[in-house]
Amino acid sequence: MMQQRTWKPVTAGVLSIVAGAFSVAIGLMILLLGGIASGILSATGVPSVIALIPFPLAGGIAVPLLLLGTVAIVGGVYSGQRRFWPIALAGAICALFPPQLTILGVVAIVLVVLGKDEFD
Repeated sequence: MMQQRTWKPVTAGVLSIVAGAFSVAIGLMILLLGGIASGILSATGVPSVIALIPFPLAGGIAVPLLLLGTVAIVGGVYSGQRRFWPIALAGAICALFPPQLTILGVVAIVLVVLGKDEFD
């Protein structure tokens, strides 16, 4: 018997993609600001070892955001296609992590779980 297709997985996918894109954008901005800070420090005559410190610190914050955002986007795409439920759920969970948009991740998780029967 074919399960009726509802709006839940598609909505969860959109929410995951939005939260993931936000996370990727924030990660890129942090990485950019770290590079700018390192450039400014090196231009002002600060010793090169000290001038390089902001970039790896920013990278330590940015890389997890970039990875989580990427997984959220990929999971959102799979959720919209109603394929690979575990990946869609992982994407919804990763959508929790931009703190400004945690509610999107919560709603995405709920909708992916409620729509589990619609996945191939």
